[in-house]
This record gives sequence, C-alpha cells and structure tokens, in this order.
Amino acid sequence: KSMRSISDDIRDKALELGFHKVGFAKVEPLFKEGEKFQDWLSHGYHGTMSWLEKNTENRINPQKILPDAKSVISVAMNYYKDDANIHNSSIGKISRYALGGDYHVVLKTRLNRLLEYIKDIEPLVKGKIFVDSGDIMEKVWMVRSGIGWRGKHSITVTKEYGSWVFLGEIVLNLELEYDRPATDLCGDCRKCIDACPTKAIIKPYVLEANRCIAYLTIEHKGKIPSELSEKNNNWIFGCDICQEVCPWNQKKAKMTDVKEFFPNEDYYSLKLESLIKLTQRDFDRLFRDSPIKRTGLSKLKRNVRVILENK
Repeated sequence: KSMRSISDDIRDKALELGFHKVGFAKVEPLFKEGEKFQDWLSHGYHGTMSWLEKNTENRINPQKILPDAKSVISVAMNYYKDDANIHNSSIGKISRYALGGDYHVVLKTRLNRLLEYIKDIEPLVKGKIFVDSGDIMEKVWMVRSGIGWRGKHSITVTKEYGSWVFLGEIVLNLELEYDRPATDLCGDCRKCIDACPTKAIIKPYVLEANRCIAYLTIEHKGKIPSELSEKNNNWIFGCDICQEVCPWNQKKAKMTDVKEFFPNEDYYSLKLESLIKLTQRDFDRLFRDSPIKRTGLSKLKRNVRVILENK
C-alpha cells in the first residue's frame, strides 16, 4: 500500500471510531518550543506541578520515547454540552469537561483500537498512546498536525468546535502523509485575557498556573490564597471562563455526540451546603466515572469551604 492510501485509511478509521478531527505530523525535535517551555518552568509558572520538570528531553524529542518514531497522529474529540445551571449561586460549578465520563478512559480505549487497526495493516508498527499524560508536548503536535492553534489562554482552539475538545496522540514508527500546521486565528482578540478574574493569563499565550482557578481547584495542594479565592465565582472543579468568552466557542460550539460525555444530571444540583457534608463513600459513588475523582474528597471540600467563606 502507498503512504497516501495508508494515511487515508488511518484517517477514515479514526473518524469511524468517533474522533472528530485527526491529523499527522512529522517527528522532529522541538528545540524552539522546548526553550519556551524551559523558560516557563524557570519562572515557576507551573506551580506545584513538579512532574513537568522531569524528562524534558523526552518532551523535546519523541524519539527518546519511541526510538524509531517518525510520525505523531493527533486526534480531537468534541465534548461540549450546555450548562443550564451556570448562574445558580447555590450550586458548585464544574468545568464542562468533567460533567461526563472520564475522557482519559474514553480516548485511550479508542486510540488503542486505532493502533490495533494500524498494526493489522502494517504488522511491524510500534506505537505509544498519550491522553493528557506522559512526556509529550501535545499542544505543539496539535498545531503541527493541523488540528488547531494554541489560543492566547494556551488552550487548543479548532475551527470546527472551538476549544471544547479533548486531545490524544499516537507516536508511531511509520511514515505518513503529513498535514499542514494550523494557522493562529486569534488575531488581536484579548477576550480570554481580559475575562480571567484572577489575571492568570499574564500575557498572550502565557498562563501562570498559580493564579488559575482551574489549577487552584484541581492541582494545587494546601490553602488557596485568599486574594484569589475571593474571585472564585463558585467553581469547585476547574473553570471555563476563558473558554466561554472566546468568540470561536460562541460561534462554533456544537453539542457532543459522544454519549460517554453526556452530563451526569446529578452534577447540575451539587448544593454547596450538602457537598461540605459529603462522606468518602458518597464521594466515591457520585464521582465514580468522572475525572473529579482524581482531585479527592478533601480538596473538593476545601474548594467548597472557600466559596462558603466568601459568601
């Protein structure tokens, strides 16, 4: 089979598996992007996410992960759903991405099936799968494979779905026909920068995690500084403000057709007063299939307490 027909077959299979976008990029070291990343780390903008400091050479060069790597397949999956309770002040707000099932599981399962399919066509192929994990600069590969560009809030934006997409990659030791990199279509818009209540986007494309509500409610260990917690806006897990104001999201958001991402209706009525009394058993049951389980009960209660104290 020709490189073009293999590439077409893989693309068709990815779409058949339910991915909404797929693109291919040639593996080469990311020296320039690696420098920017090191600079970001050196300013401490990554907060307590110390794992980002490790294995930097793997991030810069996928051939350190897979010695014979030639291509990165990038995929995107739309997860958008409307949230009717976004303005109810007695309810704890959850970032849209966490209202449905755990995306790590959904994307990994389908990427495994895609890799199996590729191995059926090319039995000697080796591949490594990533879903928001591992030492890979996934936003860089998204741009290079034409999936979307990196918005000024540092989230990947697609022409078709805005930024309401989950991302995943397969690093592969097979040459493919490569896509054109995506063009940055943010223009001179600054809506995400101006809308952030804690001013976490310190300049275009640079996010200071220590100030970001999503980071503070999910990753941050310990107390949330009071000057930031006052601006929390009822978010108990994540934050969507910079995405909600984005013109691409306002124009292009489409309801997802992936049933695993349909919202758990219970999450629309999480009263702050009852969340503070949640037992470990109830927490495990309620968030069994959700990314929220990763944050743990004590952090969730801390986030709720912060909101109640500021009321």
